[in-house]
Amino acid sequence: MSTQPADPTDPANPADPANPADPANPADPANPADPADPADPTDPLARERAHLSSSRAALRTMREDVESLDIRDVTANWVNAEALQHQISERIKALADLSDTPLFFGRLDYLHAPGAEQAEGAEGERFYIGRRHVHDAAGDPMVIDWRAPVSQPFYRASKRDPMDIGLRRRFGYTGGDLTAYEDEHLSDPSEAATTSKLLQQEIERPRVGPMRDIVATIQPEQDEIVRSGLAGTVCVQGGPGTGKTAVGLHRVAYLLYAFRERLARTGTLVIGPNRSFLHYIEQVLPALGELEVKQATVDDLVAHVEVRGTDDAAAAVVKGDARMAQVLRRAVRSHVTMPTEPVVVVRGSRRWRVPAYELEDIVRELLERDMRYGAAREALPQRIAHAVLVQMERSGEAPDDRVQDAVARNPAVKAAVKAIWPPVDPAKLVLRLLTDADFLAVHADGVLTDDEQKTILWARPARSVKSAKWSAADAVLIDEATDLVQRTHSLGHVVLDEAQDLSPMQYRAVGRRCTTGSATVLGDLAQGTTPWATRSWEEALAHLGKGDAVVEELTAGFRVPTDVITYASRLLPHIAPGLTPVASVRENPGFFELRDLRATTPGNAPDAQVVAACEELLRHEGSVGLIAADARVPALTEALSAAGIAHLDPGEETTPDRRLTLVPASLAKGLEYDYVVLDEPRAVVDGEPDERTGLRRLYVALTRAVSGLIVTHAAGLPPQLA
Repeated sequence: MSTQPADPTDPANPADPANPADPANPADPANPADPADPADPTDPLARERAHLSSSRAALRTMREDVESLDIRDVTANWVNAEALQHQISERIKALADLSDTPLFFGRLDYLHAPGAEQAEGAEGERFYIGRRHVHDAAGDPMVIDWRAPVSQPFYRASKRDPMDIGLRRRFGYTGGDLTAYEDEHLSDPSEAATTSKLLQQEIERPRVGPMRDIVATIQPEQDEIVRSGLAGTVCVQGGPGTGKTAVGLHRVAYLLYAFRERLARTGTLVIGPNRSFLHYIEQVLPALGELEVKQATVDDLVAHVEVRGTDDAAAAVVKGDARMAQVLRRAVRSHVTMPTEPVVVVRGSRRWRVPAYELEDIVRELLERDMRYGAAREALPQRIAHAVLVQMERSGEAPDDRVQDAVARNPAVKAAVKAIWPPVDPAKLVLRLLTDADFLAVHADGVLTDDEQKTILWARPARSVKSAKWSAADAVLIDEATDLVQRTHSLGHVVLDEAQDLSPMQYRAVGRRCTTGSATVLGDLAQGTTPWATRSWEEALAHLGKGDAVVEELTAGFRVPTDVITYASRLLPHIAPGLTPVASVRENPGFFELRDLRATTPGNAPDAQVVAACEELLRHEGSVGLIAADARVPALTEALSAAGIAHLDPGEETTPDRRLTLVPASLAKGLEYDYVVLDEPRAVVDGEPDERTGLRRLYVALTRAVSGLIVTHAAGLPPQLA
């Protein structure tokens, strides 16, 4: 792209009359009246709108070119044709122009040509930064993908380190229409560094519908994590509103851009805590043009059996303990029996005898190699056959591989393998451990205490695997046993969100999915709301099999208002001592209010006052969440219905007409709303099996608001909030 000539009205010129530093600037994002004439070629905003229009036209052409491809003469068979057609269909989807989504959100004017390792270009190159690459008919870029190296200064350049950028421009949009811009002259020492109004407006924009990408607002410390390489695992400790989930999703998008061919072969996966959360984030990657990333919960990964039962907290803690892996390993390997009889193979008129001591040597060697149980079982007949072939060669015969395979399939060999190394069904093995006290005692000896063994034993033995009422923790044990028998397929990269709630055994289950790949682990120790919640990232990463991971901490809060996060942080000394409180960097302070419902007019029922608070917040633009202890949800549902207020369940998409969601506290994690009414904090705490878990659940509920929070209570507040 050629350098544009100097122009007295060009925003790259310090004398530009449209520079937002000028209080009379008509394109100032704070000024809703924008008189820019799109037909005026000398008006900076008009030129940017013209470039937007041209870029959209170029994107349509790119899509039409793909749609017009004729593959009838370029595929050898129908299988290739189907595969190629699928790739074309996905490419067409990726080139969709979302009318209400900005095609580009920024511009960089370089002082010199970027380095060869970044991009080719002439001195003074100008780049428009957007969600995807767009080129014109000649192949010249009109919009540069935000993940390209040449785009990096948009996120990291500063007055202290301008990174050879003369001007950084941010664009403001209303829907899909470009309505404003804002300039930073990074190489001009006379211009003071200021906070971007457009950046703040984008961060604080009301939230209706699913989670959106933050590609236009990524901060320098976030960008460092997003662009870290594929080889290493990164763990992000981030408090509420620090953008850790968005960072993880954008990291996936970046890795797919930088290592697309490798990840196309090995696969990527995003793991979330529940279906509501996954539904909330599912549009982020498609908006960035990435359509192939799969999403799942940990329960989805280990769904070997139907989960119909539940554990009490004590049993779940023991089942989730990493020591259970040793118990299972012992139980699996206990099926191997040392041979006491020789194997006699008859071939024609000859009989070949492998003595018991030689068979024992073969078995011990396989055990010492620590192979998967199933792989060793498959290797055993070949080892026995090899011993027979050695005898054949000594007698003067010249057997080949076909003879060895035939010997391995010999009935005598097969019978010996079945007796020595019988097949193991993982679900049946776990069922026996949980129902047979003697079997459990043998394999848990020295690993689990007697009380712990009694805790996990079922009161009523199940008749079969199908009739058993498996719990979620049982399914994880079966997954561990399955991996002991046969290796689990490994992906290229896994993103694990809300990781602080996983048990050690769940970490192991996730780690098996990325043994040869890397991971991005996202979480907040203060938001661990399970009895087995993570105590330290070092311990968690060891269970994941990624002990060498880099731990990054995000402490700048972009979402939660200052007053709200300050109030919620009163709980930190009680739930996560030593953790750095989040510091809100928002200019808009939002609002926070405590309402003691006991002090209101007698006869005005507390539930009706909670509904009134929701009605009050619904007068504002944006989404509203009513968060309450799970046990309080039925009563509040009835109160909302009596008031004629329609509400959604978590995971259902908000619309302009339906903006209120009733959220059980147990499902609030990871969700966010512009405004929140938090009902009865004491009930949220009391709804958990222990006080620490309850206080952590309350911390989560307090930090779901983006613009305002009303806490209502008819009972006293927990003393930790006093």
